[in-house]
Amino acid sequence: MLPRSPFTGEVRRAAASGRSRARPRGAGGGTVLLPSMLMFGVILASSGLLLMIEKGILAEVKPPPLHPAAGELSRRGGGGEEAPGDLDYEVLQDIRNRTIRAVCRQRAMPRSVWELPAGQRRTVLRHLLVSDKYRFLYCYVPKVACSNWKRILKVLDGALESVDVKLKMDHKSDLVFLGDMKPDEISYRLKNYYKFIFVRNPMERLLSAYRNKFGEIKEYQQKYGVEIVRRYRKNGGNSAGDDVTFSEFLRYLLDEEAERMNEHWMPIYNLCQPCAVRYDFIGSYERLNTDANYVLEQVQSPSFIRFPERQSWYKPVTAETLHYYLCNTQRRLIKELLLKYILDFSLFAYPLPNITSEFCRQ
Repeated sequence: MLPRSPFTGEVRRAAASGRSRARPRGAGGGTVLLPSMLMFGVILASSGLLLMIEKGILAEVKPPPLHPAAGELSRRGGGGEEAPGDLDYEVLQDIRNRTIRAVCRQRAMPRSVWELPAGQRRTVLRHLLVSDKYRFLYCYVPKVACSNWKRILKVLDGALESVDVKLKMDHKSDLVFLGDMKPDEISYRLKNYYKFIFVRNPMERLLSAYRNKFGEIKEYQQKYGVEIVRRYRKNGGNSAGDDVTFSEFLRYLLDEEAERMNEHWMPIYNLCQPCAVRYDFIGSYERLNTDANYVLEQVQSPSFIRFPERQSWYKPVTAETLHYYLCNTQRRLIKELLLKYILDFSLFAYPLPNITSEFCRQ
């Protein structure tokens, strides 16, 4: 039996201070816990999880994304990657499927979007994009290639001539959002349309958002950066918001309620609610082309449509870059942040970051 985690008290304190309210469910007057409380329940149920964070035990586990079996993948367009067909891959895939099923069948979890509190329902419905022509719903997650998926939707709808058209992406126009529809229209599409999302390593996604928004986007520097520096840096009142450190960003995330976060760093669980919405496919950013082409085939899109190549200016987050930022950040901040994103790590089977002294000395 694993020893008691030294961070159990932190989990309890976090749970006590979170927005975990009980709400009535049905005429019976029973109560159901919001996902924030269940998140901590999941952690506590596995007594060794936070100890594993401390020891870096899970850091070497390879991510087991939900993919079709090797034989189901076509060779549409480039793609490039070969679909693994070995036993290890099948086991990892099965682990992810079982984890999502096990968590989502708990009594406290929502079974549909109509069981969600109003704010959570608004969030997921405004992130579900609709293609009535090809009968699919796509839950977009910022910093997980969502701009390219929106480009594809516009091409499928005839609003854009080609995925290769060079223009600044308008993230609102010529797109249909499920949240703009009537309740019966929403229910019909959730029941009958093909539904998919794409996910990414949570820490890599956060680092990508930090580098992009605070290193390149003036609007974010002014709206968020100035306040972050003022709040977390002594004598930071003269900052223009373009010099936010990664540690300051993480401290800001710790103080933010997940449900009120900007979509670029809101947990994927909160954005797409994988228990309330039964997705037919969960693709991985790490296998973007292969998984994207699989989805395009599933929805029977025209054969000439392929997933766009990365823009030449794109600066990917490499393993070395992530290693540098994590190992130069206080371990306490990272450990506390893992609690906030633990469902993204566990449901989508991503390894917890290795932040041990031994690893960081490499």
